[in-house]
Amino acid sequence: MAQEIEILLADDSPADVELTVRELRRHKLANHIHVAEDGQEALDFIFCRGPFKDRSFAQPPRVILLDLKMPKVDGIEVLRAIRSDERTRAIPVVILTSSREQRDVIDGYKLGVNAYIQKPVDFDEFRKVIEQIGMFWLVVNEAPPPGAFVGSDQTAS
Repeated sequence: MAQEIEILLADDSPADVELTVRELRRHKLANHIHVAEDGQEALDFIFCRGPFKDRSFAQPPRVILLDLKMPKVDGIEVLRAIRSDERTRAIPVVILTSSREQRDVIDGYKLGVNAYIQKPVDFDEFRKVIEQIGMFWLVVNEAPPPGAFVGSDQTAS
């Protein structure tokens, strides 16, 4: 890979995190995968706050893989914050969740999620889905350049 590719994986399930990270690395789809174990950590990472205040806001994650049912701040609220800020609005967000609730699907799309994917229960299917997500969002898809983000040369407050 010619350029640094960073993914934010926001998920509180250690088993799902381990499998997702393993599959993305196995297919060499990302240089760096940051794991946020709850919604508050995801927001702090995205908006360069708290322990991430020294992170460059100018290089957003290439894609955010977002679980919905997380502690502290749920995934819908994380998505709402991302889409309501012009500096982060263009970051691709994929909801990757075990939720089968139609309300979650509707809310996700109303808030501008790029894709809603239910985590397969079957191990092999889960692996295939992660590979397909990675291939599409990190290889096939043209991500917005960092310059597309308004105020990207500034850190968030």
